[in-house]
Parts: sequence; C-alpha cells; structure tokens
Amino acid sequence: MRRLTTGLARSGIGIGISIVCVYLVLRGVDLGQTASLLGGARLPWLALALVGVTADLFFRALRWQALIAPIKPVPLRRLSGYMLVGYLANNVLPARLGELVRSHYLGDREGISRSATLGTVVVERVVDTVVLVAIGAAAILVLNVRGVVVSAILVGVAIAGLLVVALAVALAAHRLPGASRIAAFLGRWPRVKGIALRLRDGLRVAALPRTVAASVVLSVAAWSCTVVAVLAVGQSLGIELTVGEGALLAAGTNLATAIPSGPGYLGTFEYAGQTIAAAFGLPAARGLALALLIHVLTLVVSSAGGVAALVRLGWTRRAAAALATPATPAATAAADDTAGAPST
Repeated sequence: MRRLTTGLARSGIGIGISIVCVYLVLRGVDLGQTASLLGGARLPWLALALVGVTADLFFRALRWQALIAPIKPVPLRRLSGYMLVGYLANNVLPARLGELVRSHYLGDREGISRSATLGTVVVERVVDTVVLVAIGAAAILVLNVRGVVVSAILVGVAIAGLLVVALAVALAAHRLPGASRIAAFLGRWPRVKGIALRLRDGLRVAALPRTVAASVVLSVAAWSCTVVAVLAVGQSLGIELTVGEGALLAAGTNLATAIPSGPGYLGTFEYAGQTIAAAFGLPAARGLALALLIHVLTLVVSSAGGVAALVRLGWTRRAAAALATPATPAATAAADDTAGAPST
C-alpha cells in the first residue's frame, strides 16, 4: 500500500508539473502560426532528422552495453531491445519510470540482479548529465547568451557536480567513518542490505576508467547525432540554426526531461525548447513549432522501436539459471578495488 501511495504521489506531481508547463508554453502563442509552420515542414530535412535520432539511439545502446559488460556481456541486439522498451515506458508513464522498467526487463531476462542493472543506469544518467551540461555550457560561451537560460545551465552544472560527488560517496561508502555501524544497522533487514549491495555492484562500473571513458565518448557521439537532428528539424521549418544554437537546444531540452513530469516529458520539453529559442530571438510560435517537432520525432522513433522490441523479445521472463554467468575479470577487479569484501 505504501509503495502504491508513493507511486501515485510521484505520478501526480509529475503530471502536475507537465500541466503547468503546457500552460506556460501555450500562453500568448499564435497556435495558427505554429500549425502553419508544422504543416509546411520539408520532408527531406525531416528524413535526415530521423536518421540523426536513430543514430543517437544506436550510440546509447552501445553505451549501456559498455556499462553492463563488466557485470555480464549482453549482445547488442537484445540489449538495445531492453533499452527501447524502457524508453517506450518513459513515453507512456510519468516521472521517468521507464528507467526502472528497463532495469527490471534486462535483469529478469539476462539473469542479472535488477538492482545491479539499475546501478548501471544510474551511472549512465550521471555521465549523460555531465556531458549534457558540458555541451550546454560550451554553447552558452560561444553564443554569449544571457538570462534564464544561463541560470538553468548553471543549476545543471551544480546538479551534475552533486551527482558526481554522490556517486563517489556511494563507491567509497565502506571506507567512510561509521560505515561498519551502518552496515550492522542494515543487517537487521537482510533484504534491504542485499538490495543495497547489489545496487553498489552496478555502481562499481564507475570505478573502471576504460568503461567510463567509453561511456563518455559514446555519450558525445549520441548527442552529436541529436544536434544534427535538431539542426535538420530547424531547416525543415525554415529556421536557420547555428551549430551552437542546435547544441544548446539539444542540451537544454533534454536536461529539462530530468524533471519528473507527465508521460513523454510532455510540457517540460516544449517549455525548455521555447525558452531557449526565445533567447535566439525566435518568436514564441516558431520556438514552439521547433520544440514540438523535435519532441514528436524523438517520441515516434523511440516508441516505434520499443513496440518492435517488445514484440520481438516478448515480456515472458527467461530462465535466469540458464542465463546467469560468473562476473567478468573486470567486474572482479573493480570489486576488489572498491570494497573490503565481496558482496553477496
């Protein structure tokens, strides 16, 4: 009952945030002009944008594969399916619950602890946030933008720093003062302690320099594809964007999706896109058309991929015993470096 109540509260807050953002987006906008712009979008540029979005998803799948590999290698074809199913869930569920869905899905079907899988997703989110903030900050310096956009990016910088510190603390928790007493306290609830230890198993991939470096490089590649998609969408609407403007739009709109909101990040994405476009001098109607078309293309591609993956893979749990494999040497080395004793 408590979980249900918490879930409903979180969903309600997310939907409420989306409603407020939608109101702010539509306030004072000429919807007729927005519709006219969308209706006149040029298809060849939209095709290029679709290629960019698809390539972005490909690099994201490679990144997750790199993060999962130290725990257990998973073929890219299956892993990309699990990721897309999670993205599909994000598109239809509020408050980014799709991250839990893909962790559960991969864990059950590959014989990996769901908590450990969630740990790799946490590391992925931290890396993604750091790269996005860096892209946004670089774009602001190049464009010399002022106002609320700069404030938002500065908040993002602070949040990224806090996430990195929190991840470092989680990895070194066993060495901190009072760690033994906390471990003894958690020992009263073996199930909770087991979940915490398995979650840390997933977080330990952040202690592997090569894995983190690969994740950063793949993140940059993914967001580069997203910038190409944003520029192509602008061209399709007759809006000439510089690379810096496209990068800031890509970074800002996607940072906004970190805010718990309704299904598919409705409202938060559009509000961020419209606000950033206004900083470039674009009217509200044009900014809304640009943000809306980028958002729709992203949702369509990820949702179609998620449906196809769910049909191909099915939802039935696979036999974990047949799939389970020992930890790889890399995972063992990370465990030795970051923990005094192996977790159970």
